[in-house]
Amino acid sequence: MNLTVKFTLPQVLPPLRMLLVCDNLAGHKTPEFVLWLCEQGILPLYTPLGGSWLNMAESIQRILKRRALSGQHPQKPEQIITWFEEVSQAWNQHPTPFEWRGKRFARRQRERLRQQHRLGGSGACTSSPIPKGYADNNGYKRSK
Repeated sequence: MNLTVKFTLPQVLPPLRMLLVCDNLAGHKTPEFVLWLCEQGILPLYTPLGGSWLNMAESIQRILKRRALSGQHPQKPEQIITWFEEVSQAWNQHPTPFEWRGKRFARRQRERLRQQHRLGGSGACTSSPIPKGYADNNGYKRSK
């Protein structure tokens, strides 16, 4: 079963406590799982198929899991929930900035470099080429 099967949510639901971003595994879309989440005050949101940002979300999830569970041996699910809440609150107070460095970023960087015009061997660049025979402020001509 998945979300193509209609089911009814209970008339009374607890206040919303959390948004849960899920991938599109079949088990995440069963009516039983969705109902259980809603009864806990958790609203499931599903990632778009092929969403490239999912890689970043999974990276954050991996970091939070490592911080919350490192060296811990939970005895009850409530402990796991508490540890994750504490770690995520600490993360939100001092978030780690991420920069996307995927294939699209690399393509854009290559294009930017291709559009730059290098000056000598200094590493300096201009966005447009300097015409040959250009004279600087002192009247000296640029060498070829």
